[in-house]
Amino acid sequence: MKKNCWEIMQCGREPGGKHAEDLGVCPAAVDKRLDAVHGGKNAGRACWVIAGTFCENEVQGTFALKYRDCTSCRFFRQVKSEEGSEYQNSLILLKKLSKIKR
Repeated sequence: MKKNCWEIMQCGREPGGKHAEDLGVCPAAVDKRLDAVHGGKNAGRACWVIAGTFCENEVQGTFALKYRDCTSCRFFRQVKSEEGSEYQNSLILLKKLSKIKR
């Protein structure tokens, strides 16, 4: 598997991470609906479409509220670059989220 957001950004909010207890576990680290997307674990390589992720030291809201910030994130740009023509755009990922129940 490729590296996930919590591995690159080192937020410590993955299950068992150094900040999981005090800040909570990041939804991207446990949301299985996008498991294996872009070669990641759970939503770890599609965090920008998951509400409640922790970026820039604060919890982010819904996709609509956070997407602009996410597109300037180095991890987002890294995934997009690594995936090339296999990159699944956000609209496709949002459709997958809406079709699959937690």
